[in-house]
Amino acid sequence: MSVRRGRVLSAGLAAATVLTTVLSVWLALGLSEQHAADQRRQDILAAARQSALNFTSLDYRHYDRDSGNVLKGATGDFKKQFAAQTEELTALVAENRSVSEGQVLEAGVVRSDERSARVLVVADSKVTNTAVPEGEARTYRLQLDLVLKDGRWLTSDVEFVG
Repeated sequence: MSVRRGRVLSAGLAAATVLTTVLSVWLALGLSEQHAADQRRQDILAAARQSALNFTSLDYRHYDRDSGNVLKGATGDFKKQFAAQTEELTALVAENRSVSEGQVLEAGVVRSDERSARVLVVADSKVTNTAVPEGEARTYRLQLDLVLKDGRWLTSDVEFVG
């Protein structure tokens, strides 16, 4: 083999090695970004499901704890509004002996980025109180807006939809 041919072959192998390395790094970064996006989506869904469950599961016998769970997962205007109504709601649920047992049926991310998300949630609950002691089934369609605050996804708004 000639020296010239050996140099061309060496240069070709070096170029192939560089190209393979660049391609490998590019694919690894893409997979890493996809994994991070998937993890963020799962974190958002878990937070929205828990928030909806807390919101639809309230019991007059331990309403302070239950309303506290709602507030722990809340922020912003939603937290302020819910906190402002807690005293009135505590009296109302106690007077009516209200119990709501929630269950999240489905949840889906409508949109999300690194700091905020909108999630639609379908939840059922069985509500018993003095007016309906045997219980009544209710279905809720909720739109939850969440924001990432101090490493946690918190509910900043809840709307009943549909």
